[in-house]
Amino acid sequence: MFSKLYKPLILGAALLSATAIVKAQTGPPVETKKANSDYKPAFAGQTRIGSVKTKTPYTVTVINTGLNGPWGMHVLPDGRLLISSKPGAMQILTTDGKVAKTITGFPTVQYGGQGGLLDVNIDPNFTTNRMVYWTYAQPGEGATLAVAKGKLSADETKLENVKVIWEAFPRYKGDGQFGSRLLFDKQGNLFVTSGDRQADDIRVKAQDLSTTTGKIIHITKEGKPVAGNPFIGKANAKPEIYAYGFRNPDGFSINPVTGGLWECEFGPRGGDEVNLIKPGGNYGWPFVTYGIEYSGKKVYDGIQQKQGTIQPVYYWDPVISPGCMMFYTGNIAEWKNNLFLGGLSSQFITRLVIKNNKVVGEERLLADKNERWRCMATGKDGAIYAATDGGKLYKIARQ
Repeated sequence: MFSKLYKPLILGAALLSATAIVKAQTGPPVETKKANSDYKPAFAGQTRIGSVKTKTPYTVTVINTGLNGPWGMHVLPDGRLLISSKPGAMQILTTDGKVAKTITGFPTVQYGGQGGLLDVNIDPNFTTNRMVYWTYAQPGEGATLAVAKGKLSADETKLENVKVIWEAFPRYKGDGQFGSRLLFDKQGNLFVTSGDRQADDIRVKAQDLSTTTGKIIHITKEGKPVAGNPFIGKANAKPEIYAYGFRNPDGFSINPVTGGLWECEFGPRGGDEVNLIKPGGNYGWPFVTYGIEYSGKKVYDGIQQKQGTIQPVYYWDPVISPGCMMFYTGNIAEWKNNLFLGGLSSQFITRLVIKNNKVVGEERLLADKNERWRCMATGKDGAIYAATDGGKLYKIARQ
């Protein structure tokens, strides 16, 4: 049974103009492999949409081959790239790939598995306050996701006055699925994605509002719940929660046109999702999913649609393993405001054409590079900068 909450979205998909769809779909779906399950989409266009092909000539150049476990990337006001290194440091690189600075002074991270120094972002007022924010796997009696901040020194070599502003609850002994991505809203508050920590005995807490695993969090720059958060005042609910029911949300971006908050995450076998985030929304995991267990069994009761949960805008089966996501804002006109996702196990970059908050076309890019794409950003020069688990930094630019 479809959720009452989602009927307008489903109707909206049906009412998309035929013209818009025809313009986007120029070929058969890019996915030709058999799905892992026989699950059916909730609405037309939710998966295996028609393909598109880029017509604008562009170049692909490797500009650095020595990155050490890149995980997060942010473009500084002067156009240089701030890139986190999973073992516990960051570097500033020029747009020709040269390392300008190596930054130290970070708290000890739990490095291993999916843990380490993770995402990075800068204060909206960075030019005056030089504040850097990051997420990391914090060691201790069981690890947890933490958000910290510090002031970049004048010589750009260390973080000063470092302070942890938020920690996920509960701690857990494993090293899987911390999330996590950081975004600033228009008011200068932080959105944080928090993973479900993967294991059977904790992933159910993605549905538990007294915990912050498997959630999207909305906090101030001091780590306090943002006024107006949807669960403030609700008994046994953490007031910093903005939305819940997520598995491993490794992609996070704000639509530059609509201001909508978008998230992507890993499914298990099948069920990778792109979601449009609504305050207070329940996105279903682990009880509602288009994926199956790695063993081949159903995830719990094998439910894909349930009253009170929000359907993904789009999903994949088999998976693409999205490791990062961004809306493109560069100078290739046909890519403008398209959604780009870096694939890990799939080893390609996915381009999604979005119209009226629906996916109307899909393309696979750079599949010949055989890379696990971990983080990306649109540079001030209009190029895409994308880093891989293999330590390479690519520049994708209009020819």
